[in-house]
Amino acid sequence: MTTADWFSSPDDATERLGATGYLADPATATTAYLAGALEKPLLVEGPAGVGKTELAKAVARATGADLVRLQCYEGLDEARALYEWNYRKQLLRIQATQAGPGDATSWDETHDDIFTYEFLLTRPLLTAIRREEPTVLLIDEVDKTDVEVEGLLLEVLSDFQVTIPELGTVSAVRRPFVVLTSNATRELSEAVKRRCLYLHLDYPDAEREREIVSSQVPDLDERVAGQLVATVARLRELELKKAPSIAESVDWARTLIALEIGDLDDKAVADTLGVVLKHASDHDRAVRELRLRK
Repeated sequence: MTTADWFSSPDDATERLGATGYLADPATATTAYLAGALEKPLLVEGPAGVGKTELAKAVARATGADLVRLQCYEGLDEARALYEWNYRKQLLRIQATQAGPGDATSWDETHDDIFTYEFLLTRPLLTAIRREEPTVLLIDEVDKTDVEVEGLLLEVLSDFQVTIPELGTVSAVRRPFVVLTSNATRELSEAVKRRCLYLHLDYPDAEREREIVSSQVPDLDERVAGQLVATVARLRELELKKAPSIAESVDWARTLIALEIGDLDDKAVADTLGVVLKHASDHDRAVRELRLRK
């Protein structure tokens, strides 16, 4: 797969992503195309549940590439992101090579023997760099890591390579399609941003969300789909701990089909609100402020 094989144009990205069930707006399709054409990492920022992670998955499905995912979290370190040595296996090799009482094996010889790829445990970043097959590298929720972790990413994002002191520099044979996602809980460094294309995703407007819901749940009556989208929009206007995501809108639509609900009135909303609101305080506020009756 060459750079041109990711997407041949923004229209091609729209069509192929759409075929996987991901309805990309023009900005998303254009940026996805450019990420492949320019071989630049793509930083996708926005609130939780707007399709950031799903975009990376859709690119993998649309292009037939494998997905390698690094899930970021507080405390993530090099051993979990890049690589670590299999110390137990190395110790066993040392014991095996120096078993005899008169063994004169030098440390340099032992060192060269145990610091090889045979003893290397690759983590997502190095795995994606070493793969020869088309690969989408998803670095998910990068804003949840410590600032120091961003330094680990810079070499990968700049040159698509990783330096291992004992082995040297490992460069990508085939550059992966890199997607970083952020919920903007903290500001990322300018060094990281400089190396990326940028895309901001927000909740879709009512028309596009209805298209998404209808494409995922085609059996849902159009009138009920309109009611659902309108209700979700009202919920997102409230001060909630967790606003309903697009995926939860789709889950709600499937719930209505399963319960054979043909009219999303106040009682139906109140009875099924747990599908889209996952905090008791959010549920109580919605019932109170939207005046839902059970």
